[in-house]
Amino acid sequence: MSLLFKEKSVRTLLKSGIAELRDAQVPSYTLAAELLLLHVLGRDRTWIYSHPEEEIVAAAAERYAEMIRRRAAGEPTQHLTGKQEFWGLEFEVTPDVLIPRPETEHVIEVALDRLAMRELRAGRRQKTDGTGLRIADIGTGSGCLAIAVAKELPAASFVATDVSAATLAVARQNAIRHDVATRIRFVECNLLDGVLDSSLTTPHSRNFDVIVSNPPYIGRREASTLMREVRDHEPEIALYGGEEGYELYADLIAQSGKCLVPGGILVLELGHNSLPAVAPLLDPSRWTKVGVTNDLAGIARVLAAEKL
Repeated sequence: MSLLFKEKSVRTLLKSGIAELRDAQVPSYTLAAELLLLHVLGRDRTWIYSHPEEEIVAAAAERYAEMIRRRAAGEPTQHLTGKQEFWGLEFEVTPDVLIPRPETEHVIEVALDRLAMRELRAGRRQKTDGTGLRIADIGTGSGCLAIAVAKELPAASFVATDVSAATLAVARQNAIRHDVATRIRFVECNLLDGVLDSSLTTPHSRNFDVIVSNPPYIGRREASTLMREVRDHEPEIALYGGEEGYELYADLIAQSGKCLVPGGILVLELGHNSLPAVAPLLDPSRWTKVGVTNDLAGIARVLAAEKL
């Protein structure tokens, strides 16, 4: 099935788009067709459903048809629209960055909960604005974690690292978009290498209260099981954490131990089967209050601990 390039009503365009994506076995095909039409028309969902007979000019219908074809061929909807919502914020996404996932929001929830509990245990009034806190986001990608936490803690300062210059360019744009760029220092490096390099930083600048990370955690041996949207279109460097998928965690945890202040909080996102390999890396002589948070599917998704 293909859409004809001529003036059509909103209803006709949407029905045709849904049918084509359904025939192509695209996941959530109705939502994808809607989002692409909203993007092409520059309208919201209320408008398209309250104006079903509105005639759409041929140029817009043709643009929509092309996007539907590309989505049917496997391109992610987010790459076609250039955006993805995360933590109630809209983020620019490109093929250079991992598309933010809803389950990654658990990292933010755990980090904020841990900060609140730390203040309660110390008998201090909670620092609801993050005054004095220094937070690092390792493997920042689109910047979604650092930026979302920066919006929640408007007085905290941040470092966000990534190995890819192209990825950091997108993250910087997102930080500017959400008016937090002056509080986030972006560093191009692997994990925390650029933070630990004494020629680039001072000892104080390496001390963090919180480190969060959504590292690459898919095993290359699992590549054939991934959806084509992920396997063929998202950056490999952001997907694969080694042959098994959990190889990066040892260095990440060791480096975090050097950079966190005593009582500092480490919050890591996990792959669907990473917990048995990663949890033993948190040596009880260096880490305490280890906890695991499941996502909505019941998968162990976040591992958190505090430095002794």
